[in-house]
Amino acid sequence: MTEAVAAEAGTEERSAGQAVRETTEDYTLRFAPRSYRRWTPMVVATTALGGIAYMADFSIGAGIGLAHGTGNALAAILVAAVVIFVTGFPLAYYGARYNIDLDLITRGSGFGYYGSVLTSVIFASFTFIFFALEGSIMAQGLRLGLGLPLWLGYLVSTLMVIPLVVHGMKALSKLQVWTTPVWLLLMVGPLVYLVATDPGSVHRFVSYAGGDGQGGVNAASVLLGAGVCLSLIAQIGEQIDYLRFMPPKTEANKRSWWTAVVMAGPGWVVLGALKQAIGLFLAVYVLAEAGPAAATEPIRQFTGAFAAMLPSWLVVPLAVVLVVISQIKINVTNAYSGSLAWTNSFTRVTKRYPGRMVFVLANLACALVLMEADMFSFLNTVLGFYSNCAIAWIVTVATDILVNKYLLKLSPHAPEFRRGMLYAVNPVGVVAFTAASGLSIAMYFHALGDALQPYSPVAAALIAFVLTPLTAVATKGRYYLRRTDDGIAEPLLDADGNPSATGYTCHVCRQAFERPDLTACRTHDAVICSLCLSTDRAGDHVLPPAAEPVGPSPGPRPR
Repeated sequence: MTEAVAAEAGTEERSAGQAVRETTEDYTLRFAPRSYRRWTPMVVATTALGGIAYMADFSIGAGIGLAHGTGNALAAILVAAVVIFVTGFPLAYYGARYNIDLDLITRGSGFGYYGSVLTSVIFASFTFIFFALEGSIMAQGLRLGLGLPLWLGYLVSTLMVIPLVVHGMKALSKLQVWTTPVWLLLMVGPLVYLVATDPGSVHRFVSYAGGDGQGGVNAASVLLGAGVCLSLIAQIGEQIDYLRFMPPKTEANKRSWWTAVVMAGPGWVVLGALKQAIGLFLAVYVLAEAGPAAATEPIRQFTGAFAAMLPSWLVVPLAVVLVVISQIKINVTNAYSGSLAWTNSFTRVTKRYPGRMVFVLANLACALVLMEADMFSFLNTVLGFYSNCAIAWIVTVATDILVNKYLLKLSPHAPEFRRGMLYAVNPVGVVAFTAASGLSIAMYFHALGDALQPYSPVAAALIAFVLTPLTAVATKGRYYLRRTDDGIAEPLLDADGNPSATGYTCHVCRQAFERPDLTACRTHDAVICSLCLSTDRAGDHVLPPAAEPVGPSPGPRPR
Protein backbone atom coordinates (compact mmCIF):
# COMPACT_ATOMS: atom_id res chain seq x y z
CA MET A 1 0.00 0.00 0.00
CA THR A 2 1.43 3.40 -0.97
CA GLU A 3 1.80 6.18 1.58
CA ALA A 4 -0.89 8.26 -0.13
CA VAL A 5 -3.39 5.40 -0.11
CA ALA A 6 -2.56 4.57 3.50
CA ALA A 7 -3.03 8.18 4.52
CA GLU A 8 -6.39 8.34 2.77
CA ALA A 9 -7.47 5.09 4.42
CA GLY A 10 -6.44 6.46 7.79
CA THR A 11 -8.40 9.64 7.20
CA GLU A 12 -11.50 7.68 6.27
CA GLU A 13 -11.07 5.48 9.34
CA ARG A 14 -10.85 8.50 11.64
CA SER A 15 -13.91 9.99 9.96
CA ALA A 16 -15.80 6.76 10.58
CA GLY A 17 -14.83 6.85 14.24
CA GLN A 18 -16.08 10.40 14.48
CA ALA A 19 -19.40 9.39 12.93
CA VAL A 20 -19.80 6.56 15.44
CA ARG A 21 -19.22 8.97 18.34
CA GLU A 22 -21.72 11.37 16.86
CA THR A 23 -24.59 8.91 17.20
CA THR A 24 -24.35 9.32 20.98
CA GLU A 25 -24.60 13.11 20.65
CA ASP A 26 -28.20 13.57 19.53
CA TYR A 27 -27.52 13.16 15.79
CA THR A 28 -25.83 16.54 15.81
CA LEU A 29 -25.52 17.17 12.08
CA ARG A 30 -28.18 14.97 10.61
CA PHE A 31 -31.72 13.66 10.42
CA ALA A 32 -33.02 12.36 13.76
CA PRO A 33 -34.03 8.71 13.14
CA ARG A 34 -37.36 7.22 14.16
CA SER A 35 -35.63 4.62 16.33
CA TYR A 36 -34.25 7.43 18.54
CA ARG A 37 -37.46 9.46 18.76
CA ARG A 38 -39.20 7.64 21.60
CA TRP A 39 -40.81 10.65 23.31
CA THR A 40 -44.52 11.50 23.09
CA PRO A 41 -45.55 14.78 21.43
CA MET A 42 -46.35 16.36 24.80
CA VAL A 43 -43.00 15.42 26.34
CA VAL A 44 -41.21 16.98 23.36
CA ALA A 45 -43.39 20.10 23.62
CA THR A 46 -42.82 20.46 27.37
CA THR A 47 -39.08 20.09 26.89
CA ALA A 48 -39.06 22.68 24.13
CA LEU A 49 -41.18 25.15 26.11
CA GLY A 50 -38.91 24.69 29.13
CA GLY A 51 -36.21 26.33 27.08
CA ILE A 52 -38.07 29.66 27.00
CA ALA A 53 -37.91 30.12 30.76
CA TYR A 54 -35.32 32.82 30.23
CA MET A 55 -35.51 36.02 32.28
CA ALA A 56 -34.33 38.32 29.47
CA ASP A 57 -37.97 38.79 28.42
CA PHE A 58 -38.65 40.60 31.69
CA SER A 59 -35.72 42.92 31.04
CA ILE A 60 -36.67 43.48 27.40
CA GLY A 61 -40.27 44.39 28.22
CA ALA A 62 -39.17 46.63 31.09
CA GLY A 63 -36.54 48.39 28.98
CA ILE A 64 -38.97 49.15 26.14
CA GLY A 65 -41.73 50.30 28.48
CA LEU A 66 -39.54 52.50 30.65
CA ALA A 67 -38.20 54.19 27.52
CA HIS A 68 -41.42 54.55 25.49
CA GLY A 69 -44.35 54.04 27.86
CA THR A 70 -46.79 51.20 28.39
CA GLY A 71 -48.94 51.82 25.31
CA ASN A 72 -46.02 51.81 22.89
CA ALA A 73 -44.41 48.85 24.62
CA LEU A 74 -47.53 46.66 24.49
CA ALA A 75 -48.07 47.56 20.83
CA ALA A 76 -44.43 46.74 20.04
CA ILE A 77 -44.67 43.41 21.86
CA LEU A 78 -47.84 42.52 19.93
CA VAL A 79 -46.37 43.47 16.52
CA ALA A 80 -43.24 41.42 17.16
CA ALA A 81 -45.26 38.44 18.46
CA VAL A 82 -47.41 38.32 15.30
CA VAL A 83 -44.35 38.41 13.02
CA ILE A 84 -42.56 35.73 15.06
CA PHE A 85 -45.62 33.45 15.10
CA VAL A 86 -46.29 33.73 11.35
CA THR A 87 -42.67 33.15 10.33
CA GLY A 88 -42.09 30.45 12.94
CA PHE A 89 -45.01 28.24 11.93
CA PRO A 90 -43.62 26.84 8.63
CA LEU A 91 -40.18 26.33 10.16
CA ALA A 92 -41.57 24.45 13.15
CA TYR A 93 -43.70 22.27 10.88
CA TYR A 94 -40.75 21.33 8.67
CA GLY A 95 -38.53 20.58 11.65
CA ALA A 96 -41.13 18.34 13.31
CA ARG A 97 -42.39 16.69 10.13
CA TYR A 98 -38.99 15.89 8.60
CA ASN A 99 -36.98 15.62 11.87
CA ILE A 100 -34.18 18.02 10.98
CA ASP A 101 -32.90 21.17 12.66
CA LEU A 102 -33.12 24.72 11.32
CA ASP A 103 -29.69 24.66 9.71
CA LEU A 104 -30.63 21.59 7.65
CA ILE A 105 -33.95 23.24 6.73
CA THR A 106 -32.09 26.40 5.67
CA ARG A 107 -29.73 24.48 3.38
CA GLY A 108 -32.58 23.29 1.17
CA SER A 109 -34.71 26.42 1.52
CA GLY A 110 -32.75 28.83 -0.61
CA PHE A 111 -29.20 28.87 0.78
CA GLY A 112 -27.39 25.77 -0.47
CA TYR A 113 -24.96 23.42 1.27
CA TYR A 114 -22.30 26.03 2.07
CA GLY A 115 -24.48 29.13 1.80
CA SER A 116 -26.26 28.29 5.04
CA VAL A 117 -22.98 28.57 6.96
CA LEU A 118 -23.82 32.29 7.10
CA THR A 119 -27.01 31.66 9.00
CA SER A 120 -25.46 28.98 11.22
CA VAL A 121 -22.99 31.57 12.49
CA ILE A 122 -25.84 34.03 13.11
CA PHE A 123 -27.76 31.41 15.08
CA ALA A 124 -24.68 30.44 17.06
CA SER A 125 -24.22 34.14 17.89
CA PHE A 126 -27.84 34.28 19.05
CA THR A 127 -27.23 31.47 21.52
CA PHE A 128 -24.16 32.96 23.18
CA ILE A 129 -25.64 36.49 23.24
CA PHE A 130 -28.67 35.20 25.11
CA PHE A 131 -26.56 32.91 27.26
CA ALA A 132 -24.64 36.03 28.31
CA LEU A 133 -27.86 37.90 29.08
CA GLU A 134 -29.22 35.06 31.20
CA GLY A 135 -25.88 34.52 32.91
CA SER A 136 -25.77 38.24 33.77
CA ILE A 137 -29.25 38.02 35.29
CA MET A 138 -28.27 34.99 37.34
CA ALA A 139 -25.09 36.75 38.53
CA GLN A 140 -27.26 39.68 39.68
CA GLY A 141 -29.35 37.21 41.69
CA LEU A 142 -26.31 35.53 43.22
CA ARG A 143 -24.88 38.92 44.20
CA LEU A 144 -28.12 39.91 45.92
CA GLY A 145 -28.76 36.56 47.58
CA LEU A 146 -25.28 35.25 48.35
CA GLY A 147 -23.06 38.31 48.08
CA LEU A 148 -21.01 36.87 45.21
CA PRO A 149 -19.17 39.47 43.13
CA LEU A 150 -20.48 39.71 39.59
CA TRP A 151 -17.35 38.28 37.96
CA LEU A 152 -17.66 35.14 40.09
CA GLY A 153 -21.39 34.93 39.42
CA TYR A 154 -20.69 35.04 35.68
CA LEU A 155 -18.26 32.15 36.04
CA VAL A 156 -20.63 30.07 38.18
CA SER A 157 -23.54 30.58 35.78
CA THR A 158 -21.33 29.45 32.89
CA LEU A 159 -19.74 26.38 34.44
CA MET A 160 -22.86 24.93 36.05
CA VAL A 161 -24.57 24.10 32.73
CA ILE A 162 -21.75 21.94 31.38
CA PRO A 163 -22.68 18.69 33.21
CA LEU A 164 -26.32 19.12 32.16
CA VAL A 165 -25.75 19.77 28.46
CA VAL A 166 -23.27 16.91 27.93
CA HIS A 167 -26.00 14.28 27.66
CA GLY A 168 -28.23 16.04 25.12
CA MET A 169 -31.95 15.45 24.72
CA LYS A 170 -32.21 12.56 27.19
CA ALA A 171 -31.04 14.67 30.13
CA LEU A 172 -32.65 17.92 28.96
CA SER A 173 -36.12 16.41 28.64
CA LYS A 174 -36.06 15.31 32.29
CA LEU A 175 -34.70 18.64 33.50
CA GLN A 176 -37.30 20.71 31.64
CA VAL A 177 -40.30 18.55 32.55
CA TRP A 178 -39.56 18.48 36.28
CA THR A 179 -38.66 22.16 36.71
CA THR A 180 -41.43 23.74 34.61
CA PRO A 181 -44.26 23.58 37.23
CA VAL A 182 -42.08 25.22 39.91
CA TRP A 183 -40.97 27.92 37.49
CA LEU A 184 -44.55 28.71 36.40
CA LEU A 185 -45.75 28.97 40.00
CA LEU A 186 -42.95 31.34 41.01
CA MET A 187 -43.44 33.51 37.92
CA VAL A 188 -47.24 33.78 37.85
CA GLY A 189 -47.96 33.80 41.60
CA PRO A 190 -46.67 37.31 42.36
CA LEU A 191 -48.48 38.82 39.37
CA VAL A 192 -51.83 37.29 40.36
CA TYR A 193 -51.36 38.43 43.97
CA LEU A 194 -50.51 42.04 43.05
CA VAL A 195 -53.41 42.38 40.60
CA ALA A 196 -55.85 40.95 43.16
CA THR A 197 -54.68 42.90 46.21
CA ASP A 198 -53.37 46.17 44.74
CA PRO A 199 -55.62 47.46 41.93
CA GLY A 200 -53.61 50.67 41.93
CA SER A 201 -50.65 48.76 40.51
CA VAL A 202 -52.71 48.01 37.39
CA HIS A 203 -53.64 51.68 36.97
CA ARG A 204 -50.02 52.81 37.35
CA PHE A 205 -48.95 50.22 34.79
CA VAL A 206 -51.57 51.17 32.20
CA SER A 207 -51.01 54.91 32.56
CA TYR A 208 -47.19 54.87 32.64
CA ALA A 209 -45.98 57.32 29.96
CA GLY A 210 -42.33 56.35 29.74
CA GLY A 211 -39.08 58.12 30.48
CA ASP A 212 -39.80 60.99 28.09
CA GLY A 213 -43.22 61.55 29.63
CA GLN A 214 -44.86 62.00 26.23
CA GLY A 215 -47.43 59.22 26.51
CA GLY A 216 -49.58 58.13 23.57
CA VAL A 217 -48.77 55.58 20.89
CA ASN A 218 -46.60 56.54 17.91
CA ALA A 219 -45.19 54.47 15.05
CA ALA A 220 -41.52 55.27 15.65
CA SER A 221 -41.60 54.17 19.30
CA VAL A 222 -43.59 51.05 18.48
CA LEU A 223 -41.17 50.01 15.73
CA LEU A 224 -38.10 50.72 17.82
CA GLY A 225 -39.54 48.52 20.57
CA ALA A 226 -40.61 45.85 18.10
CA GLY A 227 -37.08 45.75 16.71
CA VAL A 228 -35.75 44.84 20.15
CA CYS A 229 -38.43 42.16 20.63
CA LEU A 230 -37.77 40.77 17.14
CA SER A 231 -34.21 39.95 18.14
CA LEU A 232 -35.88 36.88 19.67
CA ILE A 233 -37.13 35.67 16.27
CA ALA A 234 -34.21 33.22 16.05
CA GLN A 235 -35.54 31.46 19.17
CA ILE A 236 -37.50 29.25 16.76
CA GLY A 237 -34.17 27.57 15.97
CA GLU A 238 -33.83 26.42 19.57
CA GLN A 239 -37.45 25.22 19.56
CA ILE A 240 -36.74 23.16 16.44
CA ASP A 241 -33.68 21.60 18.09
CA TYR A 242 -36.26 19.84 20.28
CA LEU A 243 -39.12 19.53 17.77
CA ARG A 244 -36.92 17.48 15.45
CA PHE A 245 -37.43 14.63 17.94
CA MET A 246 -41.20 14.54 17.41
CA PRO A 247 -42.64 11.07 16.65
CA PRO A 248 -44.09 10.39 13.17
CA LYS A 249 -47.42 12.10 12.47
CA THR A 250 -50.19 9.51 12.07
CA GLU A 251 -53.98 9.43 12.07
CA ALA A 252 -53.90 8.22 15.68
CA ASN A 253 -51.75 11.02 17.06
CA LYS A 254 -52.37 13.90 14.64
CA ARG A 255 -54.31 16.02 17.16
CA SER A 256 -51.65 15.81 19.86
CA TRP A 257 -48.93 16.12 17.20
CA TRP A 258 -50.30 19.39 15.83
CA THR A 259 -50.99 20.73 19.33
CA ALA A 260 -47.40 20.06 20.35
CA VAL A 261 -45.93 21.58 17.18
CA VAL A 262 -47.99 24.79 17.44
CA MET A 263 -47.46 25.17 21.19
CA ALA A 264 -43.75 24.47 21.24
CA GLY A 265 -43.02 25.94 17.80
CA PRO A 266 -44.44 29.40 17.02
CA GLY A 267 -46.53 29.23 20.21
CA TRP A 268 -43.48 29.93 22.35
CA VAL A 269 -43.92 33.62 21.53
CA VAL A 270 -47.28 33.77 23.33
CA LEU A 271 -45.60 33.01 26.64
CA GLY A 272 -42.64 35.19 25.64
CA ALA A 273 -44.90 38.19 24.98
CA LEU A 274 -46.70 37.66 28.30
CA LYS A 275 -43.34 37.62 30.09
CA GLN A 276 -42.35 40.89 28.44
CA ALA A 277 -45.60 42.51 29.57
CA ILE A 278 -45.13 41.09 33.08
CA GLY A 279 -41.59 42.46 33.14
CA LEU A 280 -42.90 45.95 32.37
CA PHE A 281 -45.66 45.61 34.98
CA LEU A 282 -43.16 44.63 37.68
CA ALA A 283 -40.69 47.34 36.60
CA VAL A 284 -43.37 50.02 36.99
CA TYR A 285 -44.31 48.50 40.36
CA VAL A 286 -40.75 48.72 41.75
CA LEU A 287 -39.72 51.87 39.86
CA ALA A 288 -40.13 54.34 42.72
CA GLU A 289 -38.07 52.22 45.09
CA ALA A 290 -35.47 50.72 42.76
CA GLY A 291 -34.95 53.50 40.20
CA PRO A 292 -34.97 53.18 36.37
CA ALA A 293 -31.66 51.31 36.05
CA ALA A 294 -32.37 48.62 38.62
CA ALA A 295 -36.05 48.26 37.65
CA THR A 296 -35.04 46.41 34.48
CA GLU A 297 -33.24 43.71 36.52
CA PRO A 298 -35.52 40.67 37.02
CA ILE A 299 -34.05 39.95 40.45
CA ARG A 300 -35.18 43.39 41.63
CA GLN A 301 -38.57 43.02 39.98
CA PHE A 302 -39.32 39.76 41.74
CA THR A 303 -37.91 40.72 45.12
CA GLY A 304 -40.25 43.73 45.01
CA ALA A 305 -43.21 41.52 44.09
CA PHE A 306 -42.40 38.78 46.62
CA ALA A 307 -41.98 41.41 49.35
CA ALA A 308 -45.66 42.33 49.00
CA MET A 309 -46.87 38.80 49.67
CA LEU A 310 -44.23 36.90 51.70
CA PRO A 311 -42.30 37.21 54.98
CA SER A 312 -39.14 39.27 54.55
CA TRP A 313 -36.83 36.34 55.34
CA LEU A 314 -38.25 34.38 52.38
CA VAL A 315 -38.20 37.14 49.73
CA VAL A 316 -34.59 37.09 48.54
CA PRO A 317 -34.08 33.30 48.72
CA LEU A 318 -37.23 32.67 46.67
CA ALA A 319 -36.28 35.28 44.08
CA VAL A 320 -32.84 33.73 43.77
CA VAL A 321 -34.39 30.26 43.33
CA LEU A 322 -36.59 31.60 40.51
CA VAL A 323 -33.65 33.25 38.76
CA VAL A 324 -31.41 30.18 39.09
CA ILE A 325 -34.10 27.77 37.82
CA SER A 326 -34.85 30.06 34.87
CA GLN A 327 -31.19 30.49 34.01
CA ILE A 328 -30.48 26.78 34.09
CA LYS A 329 -33.56 25.94 31.98
CA ILE A 330 -32.67 28.34 29.20
CA ASN A 331 -28.90 28.22 29.26
CA VAL A 332 -28.68 24.46 28.88
CA THR A 333 -30.72 25.06 25.71
CA ASN A 334 -28.47 27.94 24.62
CA ALA A 335 -25.35 25.85 25.17
CA TYR A 336 -26.89 22.82 23.44
CA SER A 337 -28.25 24.65 20.39
CA GLY A 338 -25.14 26.79 20.05
CA SER A 339 -22.93 23.72 20.00
CA LEU A 340 -25.05 22.24 17.18
CA ALA A 341 -24.78 25.42 15.11
CA TRP A 342 -21.02 25.81 15.54
CA THR A 343 -20.43 22.11 14.82
CA ASN A 344 -22.53 22.33 11.65
CA SER A 345 -20.52 25.26 10.34
CA PHE A 346 -17.10 23.92 11.30
CA THR A 347 -17.70 20.46 9.86
CA ARG A 348 -18.91 21.73 6.51
CA VAL A 349 -16.09 24.24 6.07
CA THR A 350 -13.19 22.09 7.31
CA LYS A 351 -14.62 18.60 6.67
CA ARG A 352 -13.55 17.64 10.18
CA TYR A 353 -15.84 16.59 13.01
CA PRO A 354 -14.30 17.40 16.39
CA GLY A 355 -17.39 16.46 18.42
CA ARG A 356 -20.15 18.63 19.88
CA MET A 357 -18.52 19.16 23.29
CA VAL A 358 -15.68 21.19 21.76
CA PHE A 359 -18.22 23.77 20.67
CA VAL A 360 -20.18 23.66 23.90
CA LEU A 361 -17.01 24.97 25.55
CA ALA A 362 -16.33 27.46 22.74
CA ASN A 363 -19.87 28.85 22.95
CA LEU A 364 -19.62 29.19 26.73
CA ALA A 365 -16.30 31.01 26.39
CA CYS A 366 -17.86 33.57 24.02
CA ALA A 367 -20.76 34.10 26.43
CA LEU A 368 -18.42 34.55 29.40
CA VAL A 369 -16.44 37.23 27.56
CA LEU A 370 -19.67 39.14 26.85
CA MET A 371 -20.74 38.89 30.48
CA GLU A 372 -17.42 40.17 31.76
CA ALA A 373 -17.78 43.07 29.28
CA ASP A 374 -21.04 44.04 31.07
CA MET A 375 -23.28 43.35 28.09
CA PHE A 376 -26.40 43.75 30.24
CA SER A 377 -25.85 47.52 30.51
CA PHE A 378 -26.34 48.02 26.74
CA LEU A 379 -28.92 45.27 26.21
CA ASN A 380 -31.36 47.09 23.91
CA THR A 381 -28.60 48.38 21.60
CA VAL A 382 -27.15 44.89 21.09
CA LEU A 383 -30.56 43.32 20.50
CA GLY A 384 -31.76 46.08 18.19
CA PHE A 385 -28.71 45.61 15.95
CA TYR A 386 -28.81 41.81 16.06
CA SER A 387 -32.52 41.64 15.22
CA ASN A 388 -31.92 42.88 11.67
CA CYS A 389 -29.80 39.84 10.77
CA ALA A 390 -32.12 37.42 12.54
CA ILE A 391 -35.24 38.83 10.87
CA ALA A 392 -33.65 38.70 7.41
CA TRP A 393 -32.71 35.03 7.88
CA ILE A 394 -35.97 33.73 9.35
CA VAL A 395 -38.20 35.65 6.93
CA THR A 396 -36.15 34.43 3.98
CA VAL A 397 -36.49 30.76 4.95
CA ALA A 398 -40.17 31.09 5.91
CA THR A 399 -40.93 32.82 2.61
CA ASP A 400 -39.10 30.13 0.65
CA ILE A 401 -41.25 27.47 2.32
CA LEU A 402 -44.59 29.26 2.08
CA VAL A 403 -44.19 30.99 -1.31
CA ASN A 404 -41.46 29.25 -3.29
CA LYS A 405 -42.37 25.71 -2.24
CA TYR A 406 -46.15 25.82 -1.93
CA LEU A 407 -47.27 28.67 -4.21
CA LEU A 408 -44.67 29.02 -6.95
CA LYS A 409 -43.52 25.37 -6.86
CA LEU A 410 -39.97 26.51 -7.66
CA SER A 411 -38.41 25.10 -4.49
CA PRO A 412 -38.51 21.32 -3.88
CA HIS A 413 -41.30 20.44 -1.47
CA ALA A 414 -39.35 18.03 0.74
CA PRO A 415 -36.29 19.56 2.43
CA GLU A 416 -32.87 18.43 1.22
CA PHE A 417 -29.68 18.74 3.26
CA ARG A 418 -27.22 16.09 2.02
CA ARG A 419 -23.92 17.00 0.41
CA GLY A 420 -23.91 16.25 -3.27
CA MET A 421 -27.65 16.76 -3.58
CA LEU A 422 -27.46 20.54 -3.12
CA TYR A 423 -25.53 23.26 -4.91
CA ALA A 424 -22.81 24.85 -2.80
CA VAL A 425 -24.60 28.22 -2.85
CA ASN A 426 -28.16 29.05 -3.88
CA PRO A 427 -28.57 32.75 -4.81
CA VAL A 428 -32.24 32.75 -3.75
CA GLY A 429 -31.61 32.80 -0.03
CA VAL A 430 -28.12 34.28 -0.03
CA VAL A 431 -29.10 37.33 -2.12
CA ALA A 432 -32.33 37.96 -0.20
CA PHE A 433 -30.67 37.57 3.19
CA THR A 434 -27.59 39.64 2.35
CA ALA A 435 -29.60 42.51 0.88
CA ALA A 436 -32.19 42.52 3.68
CA SER A 437 -29.70 42.37 6.53
CA GLY A 438 -27.23 44.81 4.91
CA LEU A 439 -29.76 47.53 4.15
CA SER A 440 -31.58 47.19 7.47
CA ILE A 441 -28.32 47.40 9.43
CA ALA A 442 -27.41 50.55 7.46
CA MET A 443 -30.78 52.01 8.40
CA TYR A 444 -30.31 51.04 12.05
CA PHE A 445 -27.03 52.96 12.21
CA HIS A 446 -28.64 56.07 10.61
CA ALA A 447 -26.80 55.67 7.29
CA LEU A 448 -30.05 56.38 5.43
CA GLY A 449 -31.17 59.20 7.71
CA ASP A 450 -32.58 59.56 11.20
CA ALA A 451 -36.19 59.37 10.03
CA LEU A 452 -35.78 55.84 8.66
CA GLN A 453 -33.79 54.43 11.59
CA PRO A 454 -36.79 53.07 13.56
CA TYR A 455 -37.99 51.19 10.47
CA SER A 456 -34.93 48.93 10.10
CA PRO A 457 -36.73 45.75 11.31
CA VAL A 458 -39.61 46.44 8.93
CA ALA A 459 -37.12 46.88 6.09
CA ALA A 460 -35.38 43.60 6.97
CA ALA A 461 -38.67 41.70 6.85
CA LEU A 462 -40.06 43.35 3.69
CA ILE A 463 -36.86 43.11 1.65
CA ALA A 464 -36.42 39.42 2.54
CA PHE A 465 -40.08 38.71 1.80
CA VAL A 466 -39.95 40.37 -1.64
CA LEU A 467 -36.50 39.31 -2.82
CA THR A 468 -36.84 35.62 -1.94
CA PRO A 469 -39.55 34.81 -4.54
CA LEU A 470 -38.19 37.36 -7.04
CA THR A 471 -34.76 35.71 -7.03
CA ALA A 472 -36.35 32.26 -7.31
CA VAL A 473 -38.34 33.40 -10.35
CA ALA A 474 -35.27 35.07 -11.89
CA THR A 475 -33.18 31.91 -11.51
CA LYS A 476 -36.16 29.63 -12.34
CA GLY A 477 -35.37 27.58 -9.24
CA ARG A 478 -32.41 25.90 -10.94
CA TYR A 479 -30.00 26.27 -8.00
CA TYR A 480 -31.95 24.34 -5.39
CA LEU A 481 -30.99 20.78 -6.32
CA ARG A 482 -27.70 19.70 -7.87
CA ARG A 483 -29.38 16.37 -8.58
CA THR A 484 -32.81 14.87 -7.81
CA ASP A 485 -31.80 11.19 -7.65
CA ASP A 486 -29.78 10.10 -4.61
CA GLY A 487 -29.08 6.67 -6.12
CA ILE A 488 -31.32 4.73 -3.70
CA ALA A 489 -34.46 3.21 -5.17
CA GLU A 490 -36.63 3.35 -2.04
CA PRO A 491 -38.62 6.60 -1.57
CA LEU A 492 -37.53 9.02 1.15
CA LEU A 493 -41.04 9.17 2.63
CA ASP A 494 -43.35 6.35 3.67
CA ALA A 495 -47.06 6.03 2.83
CA ASP A 496 -48.02 8.50 5.60
CA GLY A 497 -45.58 11.14 4.34
CA ASN A 498 -43.16 10.56 7.21
CA PRO A 499 -39.43 9.98 6.64
CA SER A 500 -38.80 6.30 5.93
CA ALA A 501 -37.50 4.20 8.82
CA THR A 502 -35.81 1.54 6.67
CA GLY A 503 -32.29 0.86 7.93
CA TYR A 504 -29.18 0.94 5.74
CA THR A 505 -25.54 0.44 6.74
CA CYS A 506 -23.04 3.16 5.85
CA HIS A 507 -20.05 1.49 4.21
CA VAL A 508 -17.60 4.01 5.73
CA CYS A 509 -18.51 4.08 9.43
CA ARG A 510 -20.30 0.69 9.40
CA GLN A 511 -23.24 2.09 11.35
CA ALA A 512 -26.94 1.67 10.56
CA PHE A 513 -28.89 4.81 9.64
CA GLU A 514 -32.35 5.40 8.31
CA ARG A 515 -33.15 6.07 4.66
CA PRO A 516 -33.31 9.94 4.68
CA ASP A 517 -29.77 10.19 6.09
CA LEU A 518 -27.97 8.38 3.25
CA THR A 519 -27.18 8.57 -0.44
CA ALA A 520 -25.55 6.12 -2.81
CA CYS A 521 -21.76 6.29 -2.90
CA ARG A 522 -20.06 7.47 -6.06
CA THR A 523 -17.19 4.96 -5.91
CA HIS A 524 -18.74 1.92 -4.19
CA ASP A 525 -21.82 -0.19 -4.70
CA ALA A 526 -23.03 0.87 -1.26
CA VAL A 527 -24.53 3.76 0.69
CA ILE A 528 -22.89 6.46 2.78
CA CYS A 529 -24.35 8.51 5.65
CA SER A 530 -24.61 12.29 5.64
CA LEU A 531 -21.89 12.88 8.24
CA CYS A 532 -19.36 10.70 6.45
CA LEU A 533 -20.19 12.68 3.31
CA SER A 534 -19.58 15.92 5.20
CA THR A 535 -16.14 14.74 6.36
CA ASP A 536 -15.10 13.31 2.98
CA ARG A 537 -12.21 15.67 2.25
CA ALA A 538 -11.33 14.23 -1.15
CA GLY A 539 -14.97 14.17 -2.28
CA ASP A 540 -14.56 10.61 -3.53
CA HIS A 541 -17.93 9.46 -2.17
CA VAL A 542 -19.94 12.53 -3.18
CA LEU A 543 -22.42 11.94 -5.99
CA PRO A 544 -21.66 13.75 -9.26
CA PRO A 545 -23.96 16.34 -10.86
CA ALA A 546 -27.17 14.97 -12.31
CA ALA A 547 -25.73 14.79 -15.82
CA GLU A 548 -23.25 12.08 -14.80
CA PRO A 549 -24.42 8.50 -14.14
CA VAL A 550 -24.29 6.69 -10.80
CA GLY A 551 -23.64 2.99 -10.28
CA PRO A 552 -26.36 0.45 -9.41
CA SER A 553 -28.58 1.32 -6.45
CA PRO A 554 -27.85 -0.67 -3.30
CA GLY A 555 -30.71 -2.38 -1.50
CA PRO A 556 -31.70 -1.80 2.10
CA ARG A 557 -29.79 -3.66 4.78
CA PRO A 558 -31.66 -4.46 8.00
CA ARG A 559 -30.21 -3.30 11.30
